[in-house]
Amino acid sequence: MNKDNISALVTALAVISLIIGFGIYFNFYGNASHSYLQQQQLEKSVDQSITKKGDILTVSLNKTAFVSIDKSGFLKAPDLTGIDYYINTMNNQPIKLSDLKGKVVLLDFWTYTCINCIRTIPYLNDWYARYADQGFVIVGVHSPEFDFEKDPKNVQNAVNKFDISYPVVLDSEHKTWDAFNNNYWPRHYLIDTQGYIRDDHIGEGGYNETEKTIQILLAEKATLEGKTEISFNLSKSNLENVTANSLTYVDLNQRISPEIYLGYSFARSSLGNTEGFHPDQQVDYKIKLNNTQIQPNLVYLNGTWKNNADNIELVSNAGKIILTYYAKSINVVASGKGQQIKISEDNKFANNTSNNAIDIDKEAKVIVDNQRLYNIGLYDDYKPRSIVMDIKGKGLQIYTFTFG
Repeated sequence: MNKDNISALVTALAVISLIIGFGIYFNFYGNASHSYLQQQQLEKSVDQSITKKGDILTVSLNKTAFVSIDKSGFLKAPDLTGIDYYINTMNNQPIKLSDLKGKVVLLDFWTYTCINCIRTIPYLNDWYARYADQGFVIVGVHSPEFDFEKDPKNVQNAVNKFDISYPVVLDSEHKTWDAFNNNYWPRHYLIDTQGYIRDDHIGEGGYNETEKTIQILLAEKATLEGKTEISFNLSKSNLENVTANSLTYVDLNQRISPEIYLGYSFARSSLGNTEGFHPDQQVDYKIKLNNTQIQPNLVYLNGTWKNNADNIELVSNAGKIILTYYAKSINVVASGKGQQIKISEDNKFANNTSNNAIDIDKEAKVIVDNQRLYNIGLYDDYKPRSIVMDIKGKGLQIYTFTFG
């Protein structure tokens, strides 16, 4: 997800991401080619000094390789600013990046309903568990996309749900986001012990490369402290649940349906209904097509809905949504107070299919009782699917559909 409405799910994603990644890297550093070459040379030096015995990886530290780096081409990380709430800090008291000088810091911009962010969290948790005792810190900067994501209780609930133990700071007005000139969820910056930004990664993936950079920066830290070697225990892992049939897994080589926003100010495409969007108005939507006329990646509404800036809100007592998509999983960001959604896919109720969705009960219903992301479809394979959502209870608000 990103704030410029640029879809991350594009054809030949791997190739394009590589090209974009180099472009961002070279634009980010003050003396791009020099800094990049230094980092490459350092990685090569570290690779040549690694020994591995079982799960223990040991790096013999070449002091010359680390202390000879000219950091004038790297930017200093700005400090956290405009933070209005702290989670998982000492007594929930304020922290600053300047307080963490001498540690290796991964600064991760995220928001709790972003499926792309959710899928990175197991890797962040894994790195924090593995490297925290060697001077590695993660700071999650929660910069909300929707207004309800500014509520500290909602963020705290998400932190608990995702088993996040590293500090999380609430950047509700995007002050720190702006200080870093950020425009994407998720995005992480790796900051060395002297406060220089040494890596800048946008989106999902690249986990092996990121972990390698963490190890290099921790090796640099150890070298500057006068140590001659550092060892990493690779057996510490919390990634057992990132399997092909889990919500946290995605095959980025698939042409997955793009995110679909339903607030008129966020929408990237029209509705399937001919009535379309009518800002701040109530509209009586009717589905006039048969199933063979339903177009993929367009939302079709039935019932009376109010068009809000960042969501659609059911005004009638009942409503319906039809959507055809391509993915292994489908999620909806919604807000409600106990409204019920009966889920059927491909003309079968979800409880009579191979749907293993997290938030569907045994009667194929989803109870929307909070402001969060609900997983309403989870399968073992990628293919086109059609979903029907029969909704009871006015007041339900739907913000976006996301896929994986």
